[in-house]
Amino acid sequence: MTASEQNDRDPKDNTEAEAVRQARLWIDNGWTARVVKNEDDDGWAVEMIRHGEPEPALVGPWTMGRDKKNPKPLDVSAFNTLVKTAAEVIRRHEQHLHALHHKNVVVAAPAGRINVTLDIVPDEDDPHALLAAHDAFGVRLAQVRVGAGFKLNATSAGAWIADDFRRPG
Repeated sequence: MTASEQNDRDPKDNTEAEAVRQARLWIDNGWTARVVKNEDDDGWAVEMIRHGEPEPALVGPWTMGRDKKNPKPLDVSAFNTLVKTAAEVIRRHEQHLHALHHKNVVVAAPAGRINVTLDIVPDEDDPHALLAAHDAFGVRLAQVRVGAGFKLNATSAGAWIADDFRRPG
């Protein structure tokens, strides 16, 4: 494969284990770094794509070379830093989604502390949530299906417990 073919190749299609280490394309350890012309100005950008993903995890400005026209070439140190940064972006995104879709509140009840959770299922055809209660030992006391817009807080959890875990209306 020529250098031009490697530069034009789609990193999402890279399933083989071969490493590519070129000035503007670096493929290794499940990641592709590609230096591209910055669409917003005369500079350059680098995009980091995790193999198998449809979109870059990270796109950012890239340093100009000494001639002030061409980009600085990729190297192992820059690639490793980019991988670390892109992986952190993905991790934070996953944590944010988890926080949006999983709520938790602890309620003091006559039977002891009860942990009430709400797990939102963002299904396009049937969005809903699962409201569940667990005792202090993790034993599930109840679980019901509720609307995806159900608001879990100490008051709604306490009312659900007081109503013997019947599905909230």
